[in-house]
Amino acid sequence: MDSFDASSMKRDEFLHMNSGDGERSYARNSTIQRKIMLKANFVLEETIKTLYRDHSLECLKVADLGCSAGPNTLLFISNIVDIVNTTCTHLNREPPTFQFYLNDLFGNDFNTIFKSLSDFYKRLEEQGHKLGSCFINATPGSFYGRLFPCNSINFFHSANSLHWLSQDPLLELTSEEKSLNKGNCYIVSTSPPTIYNAYVKQFQKDFELFLKSRSEELVSGGAMVLVFLGKSNTPRITGWEIISLILNDMFLEGLIEEAKLDSFNIPVFEPTIEEIRHVIKEEGSFYLQRLELCTIPWNECTNEDNDTNNIRAKVMAKHARAIMEPLLSANFGGQVISEVFVRYQKKIVQLMEVEKLESSTFIISMTKIA
Repeated sequence: MDSFDASSMKRDEFLHMNSGDGERSYARNSTIQRKIMLKANFVLEETIKTLYRDHSLECLKVADLGCSAGPNTLLFISNIVDIVNTTCTHLNREPPTFQFYLNDLFGNDFNTIFKSLSDFYKRLEEQGHKLGSCFINATPGSFYGRLFPCNSINFFHSANSLHWLSQDPLLELTSEEKSLNKGNCYIVSTSPPTIYNAYVKQFQKDFELFLKSRSEELVSGGAMVLVFLGKSNTPRITGWEIISLILNDMFLEGLIEEAKLDSFNIPVFEPTIEEIRHVIKEEGSFYLQRLELCTIPWNECTNEDNDTNNIRAKVMAKHARAIMEPLLSANFGGQVISEVFVRYQKKIVQLMEVEKLESSTFIISMTKIA
């Protein structure tokens, strides 16, 4: 039996989005993630239709990995139910029973999800779906490892999660190697290859373990759709890099302790298409059906075309805070958080004047090799 890792448990408790449904919650500040999910819906629909056409299932077992909390979680479930029911109508089949497993780390706000299920079930019934045909459960834990019994899941989905790494990517570097990126807590333009390679190595290790675990849990012919941040061929600044620059400025001004900055690295990596293909090929359990790249301009976080850059930047700062506040608070203390995101908003306004800010997302569809 593996030894108990208390530090890992502690880390997993604060690696989560802002909980609840208040003004700073992830539930209220995840419209960009929603737009990404909607852009990926055509791949989700294609994959589910193929899966259900080739396998007549009485119970469709689906796991949403890294589900977080808020309306996006239930949007995914609703999409799956609609796709399957439409497919069943075309194939003249009875709809299956649905079993959904919602997964995220232990600190995730599952309570908010389950408080909203009563209204969600009512909406499904109003849309003509049979009451009692959809069951929803929570499965807390890291998806970098096993979560379910062997051969038990028909379909895995993960959106906006797999760019998060399982641990600090610089953990295994020497003090001398870490010092090459001193003052930074992410990959920035001045970071040496040693730092980038450490991030790549951690991504490869994590993604390979993720694929191996899912291949063991999927039934024969089971499928996955994965949606996560990555790099396009066009170099661009990332939100993680902006936070690193801000924290460095605050350290230089004496607002953040040197030891805290030196010991902190944002556990996120945005891979290239080649880095993704390499891991999938080396792990060997999956047939890659689709690998699409979509680009989302940051200014799409608002719904009004005539919004000013300052309004857009304010919304972007709220989105970033909903994602990063628990992690930053755990490392630097809650007293500096407001200042970090005031500066983040100002930095976004400055950058919007000189460059196009956007994020690239990979949409991947895979089938387990029999």
